[in-house]
Amino acid sequence: MVPTDGSTGYGGGSLSGPRTSIPSGCGRNSRLWNQHAKSASGSIRSLARFIGLHSPEYLHWCGQLQTIALKKVARKLIAYLEKDELDALLKAPDCRTAQGRRDYVVLLFLYNTGARADEVAHVQIGDLDLGVASSRDASSVVLRGKGNKLRRCPLWPKTVDELRRLVGQRAASQHVFLNRRGQPLTRFGIHTLVERHAAKVAAKLPSVAKKRVSPHTIRHTTQPTCFAQVWTSILFGLGWAMSASARPTCMLKSTWEMKAKALVKCEIKDGKPKKPWRRDSGLMEFLRTL
Repeated sequence: MVPTDGSTGYGGGSLSGPRTSIPSGCGRNSRLWNQHAKSASGSIRSLARFIGLHSPEYLHWCGQLQTIALKKVARKLIAYLEKDELDALLKAPDCRTAQGRRDYVVLLFLYNTGARADEVAHVQIGDLDLGVASSRDASSVVLRGKGNKLRRCPLWPKTVDELRRLVGQRAASQHVFLNRRGQPLTRFGIHTLVERHAAKVAAKLPSVAKKRVSPHTIRHTTQPTCFAQVWTSILFGLGWAMSASARPTCMLKSTWEMKAKALVKCEIKDGKPKKPWRRDSGLMEFLRTL
């Protein structure tokens, strides 16, 4: 029942009265209490919004509930990988085997797109738009994020070449990444895959051993790496890496062309300089026949 006397109806306290003290102590019980309080506060606010929409006479009461301050807690630093750590992670899979090649493509795809593990697990071959010539034609992939929101992410030429070898001639309705039994790779399998190769890297790089490396760590690596090599504008990144909407940080949204230009700056290179097109005898001979 909605109260009419100005009280919150939660624990019998008034909005203008003293706040309930937080249980003292530390450890697991305090963490559980904080999680419960945060969940309960969100539920109460959602209920207040629902009541306000359907019962305008209670708008004032609902507004009072919305003004209740949330408990401030310390936020952990967002973990990400440095460039040398990421390079070592990409070199960890044994590409001489089919499973190692698939693992490498998964890691490369995670870094290229900044996608969540669940988004990667649900990518189908039909979601890929692979250009005829990876180094010339623009390629992209459609990702299904939270709330079934779709977003398009550009792909590097190297990622396109690896994906083309991985999918082969399979049907468009099949998933891109499969396990050893030929079934779609799950988000739990992707987590295990990343953690397995991160353990190999941690044995060689002490800095990685101090981090909890997961698909979300790679997701948080994509955006700052691109930022550092492009410029310090916040117009990039959130449109493809953090969210389908840039609203949490900025009301502006990056265009697809801006995303592509940003990703080009942080593409994984082979280190071999490309031969100038004028020195390509096959290409020049073809042009002369036109």
